[in-house]
Amino acid sequence: MTGPVLSVDSIDVFYGASQILFGVGLDVHQGQTLALLGRNGAGKSTTMKAIAGLAPPRRGQVVFRGQDVTGRKPYIMARQGLAYVPEDRQVFPDHTVQDNLIIAAKKGPGGQDDWPLERIYEVFPILARLKARIAGRLSGGEQQMLAIARALMGNPVMLLLDEPSEGLAPIVVANIGTLLKQLRSIGTTVLIAEQNMHFCLGIASDAVVIDKGQIVYRDTIAGLKANREVRSRYLAM
Repeated sequence: MTGPVLSVDSIDVFYGASQILFGVGLDVHQGQTLALLGRNGAGKSTTMKAIAGLAPPRRGQVVFRGQDVTGRKPYIMARQGLAYVPEDRQVFPDHTVQDNLIIAAKKGPGGQDDWPLERIYEVFPILARLKARIAGRLSGGEQQMLAIARALMGNPVMLLLDEPSEGLAPIVVANIGTLLKQLRSIGTTVLIAEQNMHFCLGIASDAVVIDKGQIVYRDTIAGLKANREVRSRYLAM
């Protein structure tokens, strides 16, 4: 792999006077799917928000595609090719599935147009069947699929997925896992924040574990799977 698409170096993030992240650092390379794992409240979502520009770091640095983007506004990050899918999905509930997709359509930062609507419907056939459905009437799993597809409509360089399996039925989680494996197979660069380690085992290539706002472990997914102590200490529910 070449140099990292995303490099997070020693960031500290505060909410008011409360410090949430303490020197967090991680790298994501082109085509890699990296899992950011940790219990609820460990700092996963704050890390994602810091990268996306929603929670600017007080210290440290975020470098995206070779540029220092620390503290840049979310809309600038989106223009530079970063797509963020928040844990609450945030679809437009009063618009149709197709409207949600078209609203997000734009070329990538290099002019790429790898994700036209036709391809989205090929990769997400369930959305093709539901394209006239009002998004607010979709199930949680369908909304999650729509949120990911909407992010891809912007032809991003990298996807940030915050808790994509949260609150979903096991069969739906399996379907989203299959989708993410497919995205990995075609070289999509993804950072997934999850507390469901088992969901990530067949999806991610590498893992970073966060606990109490600090990175406590880094390894391949295979290495994490073999490390019972780390799993028991930081990931057991």
